[in-house]
Amino acid sequence: MDVSIRGRGVDVTDRFENYVDSKTEKVAGLLPKAQSFEVKVSRLTDRSPQHGDRVEITVVGPGPVIRAESEGSDKYTAFDIAYGRVLERIRRLKDRRKDRRRGDRTSLAEAVADDFGSVDLTPAPLETIEAVANGGAPASDAEQTDEQYSPVVIRAKEFPAERLTVEEAVDQMELVGHDFFLFVETESARPSVVYRRRGWNYGVISLNEQ
Repeated sequence: MDVSIRGRGVDVTDRFENYVDSKTEKVAGLLPKAQSFEVKVSRLTDRSPQHGDRVEITVVGPGPVIRAESEGSDKYTAFDIAYGRVLERIRRLKDRRKDRRRGDRTSLAEAVADDFGSVDLTPAPLETIEAVANGGAPASDAEQTDEQYSPVVIRAKEFPAERLTVEEAVDQMELVGHDFFLFVETESARPSVVYRRRGWNYGVISLNEQ
């Protein structure tokens, strides 16, 4: 597994490189087919509420990409937190795969036939579904009427549409550490969203253009 470390506004010392190298052995043991372990270190600006460093870790392999990031008082602290998140996401992925081999899961067809009752799914309002499908979130009444300055910062991102099964979408969501994941469901070709509930319980929302 190749290890690469990049610094932006911060020096990457030999000591830090050796520290990162010593931590990659566990990742290589959990993911023997992983191809690269990428670390990006950047210095937080004076405008940030917390001074220090930010570390972003990306693990690339034959399967889904695993990402995690964190901030800390220095690059070592930030790395340790992000590294812990990477390990947790790898373990969750492996645990889910074990559950699948045991057959402890509900298929999408079974969930649809039961009107999603078996997965304890509560349908979201139409406005929420449309907003999530468009990559955003619905504005509250207060946001619609109040035009004063707000400290809330909303970042907009656009990604190519991916055709995945529900199970594959859940894996992607776990690996990037998000609470939801937007995708196009393979069989129905509908825009869909999977989201985390409690424990190993997940929900799925799909759009019906009719």
